[in-house]
Amino acid sequence: MTTPKNKITFILSKNRINSAGKCPVRCRITYLKKRFEFSTGLFIHPNQWYSKQQLTKPPNDENTYINNQLSLIKNKINQAFLLLQIQENDFTVEEIYNQFKGKPSKQNIGIIAYYNQYLLKYKELIGLEIKQSTWSKFNYINNDLKEFIKLRYKQIDILLKDLEYSFIKEFEFYLKTQKKQKQVTINKCLQRFKKVVKAAQDEKLIESNPFKEYKSKKVITNVVFLTKEELLKLERFQISQSRLKLVKDLFVFCCYTGLAYNEMSNLKLKHIVVGFDDNSWIEMIREKTSKQISIPLLNRSKEIIDKYLKPENDYIFPKISNQKFNSYLKEIADVVGIEKRLTHHTARKTFASTVLLYNDVPMEIVSELLGHSKITITQEYYAKVVKKKVSQEMIKLASKIEKF
Repeated sequence: MTTPKNKITFILSKNRINSAGKCPVRCRITYLKKRFEFSTGLFIHPNQWYSKQQLTKPPNDENTYINNQLSLIKNKINQAFLLLQIQENDFTVEEIYNQFKGKPSKQNIGIIAYYNQYLLKYKELIGLEIKQSTWSKFNYINNDLKEFIKLRYKQIDILLKDLEYSFIKEFEFYLKTQKKQKQVTINKCLQRFKKVVKAAQDEKLIESNPFKEYKSKKVITNVVFLTKEELLKLERFQISQSRLKLVKDLFVFCCYTGLAYNEMSNLKLKHIVVGFDDNSWIEMIREKTSKQISIPLLNRSKEIIDKYLKPENDYIFPKISNQKFNSYLKEIADVVGIEKRLTHHTARKTFASTVLLYNDVPMEIVSELLGHSKITITQEYYAKVVKKKVSQEMIKLASKIEKF
């Protein structure tokens, strides 16, 4: 069996002659019938190039320098080729070039090393396709991976090509036992890690995706929302403290609009428009999904806007941090007598459940009003709510049938 060899050829780009009458010299590496070309950064007169001999003539200082540089490039490529052969792993013509340039071979790229490269590229998309917070979440996972590899393998990195299903399962176990993360957080973490691994597979750095065998553990979430009675009780309750009164009004407003905290906090007069039906609508981009949302204003939400709207202010509502908002909500729940842990997000759930689904608004419209990226997200969260509504209707039906 013959050992495959590499071939190095220098060629001229004669169609790119510069003002000095010189053209660039390119180097072509051929290995296993595959080619890889790159620029040498050298320029010569085309009539002084002897292709068969791979030399430029006649001998002079400039031509001698060029010939020496070409010889040096050829020697370095051959050294890179020999080094790859010694490692006794299969390699490609691109890897010969990478070895020549001092870049790590695909065979030798570590998980953390690749993740760092991914983060550098991903960072360039901040403000274009992603937000800083999105990039930060990927970075947190990279930090967890570093800690896990150091603890489990006693190394700073392990080879990407050695990444297997068992690694993912052990990392999941680490996040649960050492980092004390909840399953929903772990699922999000591994979902992002999977995206990085898929990018490595697309670049042919790994042959198969180890996530192919992995299935995330399903998390059953209980949707906490206010019932119709609890919502009315909250609305009618008179609160004297101004800070609690503000939070109560903003919470009720979101119960009738479904706005998330950031959308509520950043709501401006320009977001209130008159729609095709001559009614007032909220139209804005949802920060989390970058999706346009259009929400018709019900009378109760209009009243709250009118209460706080001041022409001299940019924003409709006074600013309050999410942390303080949720802290004050806890006080309000205690005062009103609502035995549920209220957060700002409870208002969004109340809008979807009590205001919409319990009033027979179809699931696809609920999904649209909430600004979910997919209707399956809405269905997953509110399936139980729909079942409860069906149960209530069936009980009513049973009562009617008994009267037949």
